[in-house]
Order: sequence, then C-alpha cells, then structure tokens
Amino acid sequence: MKSIEIEAAWHGLASCDCCPIQDLVLFADLESADFTAIHQPIDDLWLPPGATLYRAEQAAPALFTLREGLVKLEQYLSDGTKRIVSLAGPGDVLGLEAMLADSYEHAAIALQPSKVCRIPKAVIGALSPKINNQLMRKWHESVRKAHACTRDLSTGNARQRVARLFLLLAPSEARRCRLFGREDVGALLGVTTETASKTVAEFKRQGLVREIAVNLFERDIAALERIADGD
Repeated sequence: MKSIEIEAAWHGLASCDCCPIQDLVLFADLESADFTAIHQPIDDLWLPPGATLYRAEQAAPALFTLREGLVKLEQYLSDGTKRIVSLAGPGDVLGLEAMLADSYEHAAIALQPSKVCRIPKAVIGALSPKINNQLMRKWHESVRKAHACTRDLSTGNARQRVARLFLLLAPSEARRCRLFGREDVGALLGVTTETASKTVAEFKRQGLVREIAVNLFERDIAALERIADGD
C-alpha cells in the first residue's frame, strides 16, 4: 500500500454522488441522502502498473471499487509459481472476502494505471441493507469472471488462449484493447512467457492484431473469434 499515491484523502458525498461510473459500482442503488451515513473517509487511490493493492493473507479492513484500469488477482502455487486467477476491470469490486474473513485470499496488483476507491467495512455496514443487492451482484460477477478465466483462458492450445484473451480485454464493439506484460500473459493463460511472447508476435505477423502503441492493439475480431473457436 505504501507505493500507492493517494490523490484525495476524503472521497465523500460530492465524489461518490457524481461518480462517472456510479451505475456500475457498489453504490449504484444509493440516493444522495444515503451518503450522509458515511462517517469514515473513502480514499481515492491511484495505482501505477505493478503496484500492489493488497497481498494474500494481509488483514482485510476494506473493499475496493475499481473505477479505471485493470487489476490482476494472483495466487502463488505450492511450487512457488504464480497464477493469475482472475482480472478485474472498471466497476468491479475487489476484496469482497473482507465481508466474511479477516484477510484477503489473493494478491491484487495493477496491470495498467488504475483508479480505486478504498471503502472501509464499517461504511458497508452503515449502508446495509441498501447495498445488499449490489453486494450479491458483485459476488456473482467475481465468480463468473473467475470461471471464465478457468474455462476460456486455461483450455485449448496457446493460439486459442491468446485469441480469447484479446477478445476478453475490451467490449466486442471496440476495435482496440490494451495488453500487458508477457510474463503476466503467460501466468494468466498457463503457458510460458516465451510461448506467450511468440504467440503474440505471430498474431502481429499474421495481421490478427496490430500494435499501434506500446501494448495498445487494434484487433481483427472476426479472425480472433475463429481462432478462439478452434477453426
């Protein structure tokens, strides 16, 4: 947490009530008057790529709403290797296990510049039951994303996995997406860093993706979908 720059120490009524992604986040069902129940600061955090939001087994006093960027949830296996178990994007809630446990289950690390709201558990308690439906939705979304990572990114050959990742990183209507370091790509897909690098390079040569800036790609979505389906 020390490496995270705190942009504002207080993130209260004015910010939460005017949040540009309010419809996507945990407070989506609240009205302006409900924010008067918040008596603890909600920190507005900025994470550079590689910054750790929290670590596995670290004390869990808060939940986090991701407003911008991309964060990986990472676990270390018994042999010391790491595996990315899920990705979180704008609107996702991180650290939901804090509502039931005293520590976090994974490490949460920024893959891209990210903006995060840190919400103390006491704030969640003060707003319950008004946000209970949103909490359940966020639980379901986190489970669905973890299952998608297992189903789509851990099965098939390397080409299929990389194609599915390119499709996952942005909505289908967007031609562009941002990738991240090849070591993290390998950890997410369950392949070596070398295999991840070679496959991305192959996709570039074949025109399936075009790198227009560092790790910013334009996608041939139809071609990627055919590879993802095994055609």
